[in-house]
Amino acid sequence: MSTRAEVLELAILGQLQHAPMHGYELRKRLNTTLGTIRTLSYGSLYPCLKALVGGGWIEEAETGALPHALAGRRARIVYRLTTPGKQRLADSLAQAGPAAWEDESFTVRFSLFTETDSQTRLQILEGRRARMLQRKAAMRQQVQAGRERRDHYTQELQRHGLDLIDREIGWLEDLIVAERTEDPTEETPEESS
Repeated sequence: MSTRAEVLELAILGQLQHAPMHGYELRKRLNTTLGTIRTLSYGSLYPCLKALVGGGWIEEAETGALPHALAGRRARIVYRLTTPGKQRLADSLAQAGPAAWEDESFTVRFSLFTETDSQTRLQILEGRRARMLQRKAAMRQQVQAGRERRDHYTQELQRHGLDLIDREIGWLEDLIVAERTEDPTEETPEESS
């Protein structure tokens, strides 16, 4: 899964597995799930929905209810996952190749970890950690190579970037340890109280 369209497809299928939704609600949920970094426009959502309908992975159904008083006479179209769409989602979630841990798709894949098997989760987390370690090494090399030519603020920005990478690596290592030692979906006694 490498292109933006494929990542968006996975995100949509992942959301629709829980319940049918209309486009506005789907966009809102995707923006909430994926965070403000990945703001989703209707200009990218609706073409993807149309392609998913065309592929037979989702289907449209009219609700009969109007979206709001000023909407006119047109009913909302609700999208729901089809049986082939469920299989496509399951097949996508079973993939753990390099594209799954790159920036473009990692957030989406991570948001669907509850539906992903433990071994695949572990492969994705380890791959992401390896990718971040490569990125850290490359960034350190760049910082060292031109340090004397950079002003104080540029150096601070680079230091901040390295700090963010270090934090992500630490976070990933904690998740990997948890994935190897226990089921992260189980409640601890403190959480259930």
